[in-house]
Amino acid sequence: MTFEEMVELAAQRKRDMPEGSGTAALLAAGPHAIGKKLVEEAAEAWMAARYESREALAGELSQVLYYVACMMASADLTLDEVYRTL
Repeated sequence: MTFEEMVELAAQRKRDMPEGSGTAALLAAGPHAIGKKLVEEAAEAWMAARYESREALAGELSQVLYYVACMMASADLTLDEVYRTL
């Protein structure tokens, strides 16, 4: 899955809020809950980069990207809006 696909999936989960979806539950919990997970995964990525394998780092960074996508969906922020600031 690409980051773009992940962003779209998170936005779709916010629109549909399917029962049983972990992403929908996270979105319902709001930006504070998403932010806590984002910070946690960023710290784990940092530690993986310092002490673990490339595979572990890739896994942690994929989780960071997932929570970024969820935060974007929570705020109705588009990729274009983010890309304009790069």
